[in-house]
This record gives sequence, C-alpha cells and structure tokens, in this order.
Amino acid sequence: MGRKCIPKCKTARIMGWVQIILGGLVILVSILSLTRFYYAGFFLHSEEICEHLYAIKDVNVGLDAKALSDRVEQVLDMLESLQGKLELKEKEMEKNKGITLDKKFLGDEIVRPLHSANVALRQIRLPKMEEGGNFTVKEDPLINYFVTEEIRKYITSKENRIGKINLYGSDKVYNTIGHACVLHKKELEQYMDYDIGSYCDDDWNLAQKLMLNGCDPLPRRRCLTRASKVYHKPYPINESLWRIPDERNVMWGNYRCRNFECLSSKNPKRGYSKCTGCFEMEKEKVKWVSNTSLSADFLISDVLSIKPGEIRIGLDYGIGTGTFAARMREMNVTIVSTALNLGAPFNEMIALRGLVPLYVTLNQRLPLFDNIMDLIHTTGFMDGWIDFLLLDFILYDWDRILRPGGLLWIDRFFCKKKDLDDYMYMFLQLRYRKHKWVISPKSKDEVYLSALLQKPPRAI
Repeated sequence: MGRKCIPKCKTARIMGWVQIILGGLVILVSILSLTRFYYAGFFLHSEEICEHLYAIKDVNVGLDAKALSDRVEQVLDMLESLQGKLELKEKEMEKNKGITLDKKFLGDEIVRPLHSANVALRQIRLPKMEEGGNFTVKEDPLINYFVTEEIRKYITSKENRIGKINLYGSDKVYNTIGHACVLHKKELEQYMDYDIGSYCDDDWNLAQKLMLNGCDPLPRRRCLTRASKVYHKPYPINESLWRIPDERNVMWGNYRCRNFECLSSKNPKRGYSKCTGCFEMEKEKVKWVSNTSLSADFLISDVLSIKPGEIRIGLDYGIGTGTFAARMREMNVTIVSTALNLGAPFNEMIALRGLVPLYVTLNQRLPLFDNIMDLIHTTGFMDGWIDFLLLDFILYDWDRILRPGGLLWIDRFFCKKKDLDDYMYMFLQLRYRKHKWVISPKSKDEVYLSALLQKPPRAI
C-alpha cells in the first residue's frame, strides 16, 4: 500500500508547489500594480500629493503608462490561463486515479508558459525615482511597448563605461527609431525576430515598407546580410558606367522580374512605373547631353557654364539608375544619388555602375551637414501629388545643405495647371536668384516646370 501511494503523493506535491508559485506571481504582480496606484495618489488624496502630481515640472511625461498597463495585463492573462489548465488537469486526475503528470504536459503546459510569464514580468521597466522622493521619470522611451527582446535591447540607452563622458559630450547613447514604428509594431517585431549572428531573412522589402510608413530610421540588426550565391566581381569603372550590370549580382527574390532584360519599358509586367526606360542604356545615354523638343529640358553643359569650375559635389534627389551622376562624373563632378527600390533594383543598379546610392525616404532629414553642396538636382520623384507642407519641409532641408551660391535644379516638375501658382510660390519663397525658369505643357491639364535657382549668400 505504501508503494502505491508514492506516485500519487509525489504528484500532489508537484501540483501544490506549482499552485504556490502561481499564487506568489499573482501576489507580486498585484503588489506592483497597487504600488503604482499608491504613488499616483489614488488611495490618499492630499493637497501635497495633488500639488506634487499636477505641478508642470513634476508630471511623469516620460512614463508610458499604457504600455506598462498592457504588459501587466498580458502577464496576468498568462497566469490565469495557466491556472485554468492546472485546475482542469487536477479534476481529470480526481476522476481517473490512474492519470499522472507526464513530462510532456509539465514541459509544454506548465514550465514553458510559466517561464514566458516570468520573462514578460521581468521585462517590465518601472520608472526610477530620483533621490529625495522626486518622481522625475528615468524610464527609457517605449521600453514597455515592444515585446521582442532585440528591439528592447536596441532602444535601451547605453551608458558609457566607467562613467566617463564620451566624445559627443554625453554620458549615454540612445539608438533611435522612427516615431511611427509604434503604429507598425507587428511588422517591426517581425523584422527584428532573428537569431543573433545568423543570416538575416531576405526582407529588405519589409524594411522599406516600414521606412516608407514612417518607421524611419529603422533599428540596426545583429544578423548577417544575404548576398547572391553567384555574385561575380563588378565591371571596371571605365566599362560599368554605360553597361548593364551582371544580373547575377542582384538578388531578384523580391522583384517581379528576374533579370535586367525583363525591366525593359516594353514589358508591361516589369513591376515599376516610375522612371520608365531607366534600365535601357540606349535611352539613358542621351539624357542631359542632347537637345530635345521639350523646352523644359536643360543640358548639363549649359548648367555648368553658369558657374564654371564651382560645381564639384552635389545631390541627385529623385528616382533613377544613376545616369545623372554618371554624366556629371564625366565632368569631374561627384554626385550622390538618392534611391528607393520601388519595384526594381535601383540601388543595386546605381552601385554596380560604380556610383553612390543614398538609401533615404522623403520622411527623414538628409544625413548631410549644413552649407556643403554645390548642386541639388531633382527629377521624377516629387510631382503634383506632394503635400504643400511636406514640400515646404523638404525645400528648407535642401536649403540647409546647399551652400551660399549653390544651384537648385528643378528638372521637369509637373502638376495640374490649377496648382501651378501654389507650387511656384513654394519654389520662389526662399528668394533664390532665377537663372532659368521654363513652363511648358505636358498635357491638356498638366504642365512642366523646370528651373535653375541660386541660393543667396544671407550674410549675417
């Protein structure tokens, strides 16, 4: 009889300890919640508490209360679910005395959920209070919003070692993410879900989607970027400028096409609509060097003649495969080209031609210092669809990086005729000097605007 009792007694002890652990976790979470309510003044209302809480200088502006509440609720739900499974198992064992707790049930239904609840509970970051009872919040921004550990590690501030001030003059470093990342939590956590040191997924399209939707800048990742398995060395610079690159050097998995020939403007299923013909060198070779029937087309030689010898570096802000930069390179002018892979490998194409692509969106401030660029050229990207306020911010950012006397080349901007006056005002509000200003018809209801403007000195 004693031997038959041993398995049952052992099972009862296991069940008892599990319930004690669960009860302890529930009590701990409850105490944490009650503590937050107590500090918030929900239990004791006095003039001192109200004055302390509602004084402008002491408001807990840094505490993400909703994220903290959501995380506590998540842990409580996990514990409640686990308790329900244990009670159900206990009833089954009472009905059938032969049932015992097997290893799989303990691992899958008890240990793992309990571990997950423990991890989620430990991830909660409560704000640190300053000495003397001051309630100033020292919580890292968004730390309780994201669940994925890699995101939390990234956005946590990194304090300098041995308490020294770094060369930037601060005692810690904050890694930044775009504020709109909170609107795309699921996609960002998918992007940051990887094994550290292993290969990243081929998910640049997910990254670009996040960037275009305002989650920009994206967090850095600690995984290895994939490359083409048949990557071949690029052509030498004297050949690469005007030659279609080796298609083996592009990973085509996230494009509709699988080679450069498919990207021809003759193919209606090429996967992109902007910059039609950009992947055809015969058409690209004549741009900005040959006269056309359109008066809004300016030649590079005419533009450079306005400032002979002064145009050395510049930015091409638009959609293309680097042809403008290639032509300017032949004129000993260095151009950086902004690029997004909107249905085709624009970044890869520019780089394989031996030029520099800058992977940025309209959402962000240009990563360039003030008053440094001799030239900004824009074409094919911002047209009549763009919001006036957004355009205003962009124009002022261009003005910031353009040096005094630098040139802004607006190349074939088009819009509805009825909107032309508004866009003209936007381009002229900064009081740039007009070197060229041409308006020509595009269609019955649309017009082209091309202009060459010079930034004034603004000496103070």
